[in-house]
Amino acid sequence: MKLLKYLVLGIIFGIVMSKSEAISWFRIYEMFRFRSFHMYGIILSAVLVGIVGIALIKKLKINNRYGRPIDLPLKQKSVARYLFGGIIFGAGWAMTGACPGPLFVLLGHGFVSIVIVVVGGLVGTIIYALIKNRLPH
Repeated sequence: MKLLKYLVLGIIFGIVMSKSEAISWFRIYEMFRFRSFHMYGIILSAVLVGIVGIALIKKLKINNRYGRPIDLPLKQKSVARYLFGGIIFGAGWAMTGACPGPLFVLLGHGFVSIVIVVVGGLVGTIIYALIKNRLPH
């Protein structure tokens, strides 16, 4: 029962991703070829919701579910981390036709071959965890 809210949110997320066509390889292809605003509009909407959400958390001093203030540490400024991380993320997105969120939606739609991409992402995350202390942060 405790995790039911996360299951419901995941189902709603999957429905929104499907209905907005954010899981469509064609839409992602259009975006990377600068032929359509569709995906940029979805991304812009998400960024705006995030900005408003963070602003509300700060302004209203909203607490987490344990009653403690939500701590939002400042980001470290570093060109290399965002440049190289963005290039790797974008290259993976362009090669697979999906970013991490829609991978599980695609899996739910029955695209079994996406398991290869999910496993690759998990392996990449493990490798990063092992070498992150040696990277230029």
